[in-house]
Amino acid sequence: MTTTQDAVTAAERCTPEFRRDPHAVYARLRTEAPVCPMRPPHGNETYLITRYEDARAALSDPRLSKDMYGAMDAYRRIFGDSSVALDDNMLNSDAPKHTRLRRLVNSAFTPKRVQALRPRIEEIVRDLLDACPTRERFDLLPAFAFPLPIIVICDLLGVPPEDRSRMQHLSTTVAQTGFGEEAKRAQQQAEEGLHAYFSDLISAKRRRPGDDLLSALTSVRDNDDALTENELVSTAFLLMFAGHKTTAYLIGNAVHHLLSRPAQLRAVRENPDLIRAAVEELVRFDGSVESATFRYATEDVEYGGTLIPKGALVQIAISSANRDPQKFDAPDELDVTRPGNAQDAHLGFGHGSHYCLGAPLARLETQLALTRLFERFPGMALADPAGAPHWLEVPFPAFRGLAELPVVLDPAG
Repeated sequence: MTTTQDAVTAAERCTPEFRRDPHAVYARLRTEAPVCPMRPPHGNETYLITRYEDARAALSDPRLSKDMYGAMDAYRRIFGDSSVALDDNMLNSDAPKHTRLRRLVNSAFTPKRVQALRPRIEEIVRDLLDACPTRERFDLLPAFAFPLPIIVICDLLGVPPEDRSRMQHLSTTVAQTGFGEEAKRAQQQAEEGLHAYFSDLISAKRRRPGDDLLSALTSVRDNDDALTENELVSTAFLLMFAGHKTTAYLIGNAVHHLLSRPAQLRAVRENPDLIRAAVEELVRFDGSVESATFRYATEDVEYGGTLIPKGALVQIAISSANRDPQKFDAPDELDVTRPGNAQDAHLGFGHGSHYCLGAPLARLETQLALTRLFERFPGMALADPAGAPHWLEVPFPAFRGLAELPVVLDPAG
């Protein structure tokens, strides 16, 4: 059996072997080192939490701060100075700032508001599928999985259609940055480009407001407590970035796993009412958020019998928690009929005050994408059913997604 140290090394380095199957490593860590000290490439003392109960508690523990400005030395060493201007948002803040920022944008993502977007999402899904080749191999990610959420979030924010591809390109550069000098330069240029773009767009919204979220945020007042200029720019970036990356990878993962398991796909097709439960199970089984974003200990904290010292960084392995056998029966099996799979059972959208603001929108987009895709193309198949899937290789195991998804929509013609 691989030793814990070997498992930790694999997790730290994010080797291709680890990316192909992180779940085997996480299973060992849950048993041997559930709160695991790591030596990641950025050099900051970091602890990885892997068990469900510990993860759920840590996600809402006020001693584990999300205000990375409080750990500025570590933060700058990891991400560089250029990231600071884009990170002045609710994701990287604690109460009361987090409460204020979230309240200002929360109304746009209520279940009722999201359901009102259903006709537009249906239209986008239909148009994208109309444009896909049906009898030849193609990559579903750039043709369908990514355009759907980027169009939806750009519509919501008020980003012009001609700028969508630029937003996707720049955010992809930010998400996949490594530690080399060339990669860091590319990251800095992308972050500066995004900051400049949203600054200009916000100025344009002030001059000519539209019926969109960004126009509303430029003029919003909450007890005379407006967003600062930098908070506004950073919030726009966060909503755009988080509003499409995670959903795109989730759609890709879901399609791959359903096509790889005909019995599960057949169950969804035969009972369309299963789609909501199926999406929750797919988020649990192999969701697009592998690890929660960094926290740091504001005081000495103990989890699982391990002391996390004040000032250390903490990562919470969502993918591991969602496969913890202490919480889920047969966790390594995909079961769209899993009993008792309540929407709040898994941690794929987080927990506590930082629970994903866009969860209702991500759920609806994924439900409609899967329903219409398999409804329209019942013979859809993986182009390489016997081949190993190509998973993203990223410096930080934050996203869990495919690098490509070759399919044929209508193999029989």
